[in-house]
Amino acid sequence: MGSERMEMRKRQMSVQQESATGGTAPAQQGQPGQANPRGSNACCFCWCCCCSCSWNEDRDDRNRKASYDIKEGTADCEDCPKPTLEEVRSWGQSFDKLMCCPAGRNSFRQFLRTEFSEENMLFWLACEEFSKETNKSAIEEKARVIYEDYISILSPKEVSLDSRVREAINRNILEPTSHTFDDAQLQIYTLMQRDSYPRYMNSPAYKNLLNTLSEQSPES
Repeated sequence: MGSERMEMRKRQMSVQQESATGGTAPAQQGQPGQANPRGSNACCFCWCCCCSCSWNEDRDDRNRKASYDIKEGTADCEDCPKPTLEEVRSWGQSFDKLMCCPAGRNSFRQFLRTEFSEENMLFWLACEEFSKETNKSAIEEKARVIYEDYISILSPKEVSLDSRVREAINRNILEPTSHTFDDAQLQIYTLMQRDSYPRYMNSPAYKNLLNTLSEQSPES
């Protein structure tokens, strides 16, 4: 009698163990060769970087594009030799002399970058190149690029233009000429001259450059 009770006890314990493990094992292990069923919906519950979903893939694409834009925007705009002491001194005489010198434009552009207004110089340079274009198809393509980069209200590099100039560009952009951006370029040039140029002349960037060249000059 005692042995029969022992056998029944063992069978009951065996059944309990199977039922205890049988409900959790499939959920934990799943079928061989199949992905975790929650994997595709992981981002419904969290926004961590470990989620391998389309949202994170899109985010990676956006980050790569942003990195490219930043790298492109911080590259030197022109290749030019080191400025001479006479050139740097002349920059203080007028804004025109600064803008006529490639090294001056580079130095001023780096200063604008610190003030988060580099798009003004980029726009001015783009207009300078655009105004020299003579091919009709090239004018249309470059006008579209300039508009999207610096005129469109959707662009992060939009420059500040008054309504009159902006409306004129909007009217003429469908049939652009090499003079389509002339008024806008002049307005941004004047803005840099009146607003940013005086601060640049008083900035450590300009004063340090001037002092360094003065110390290196044979005259000193």
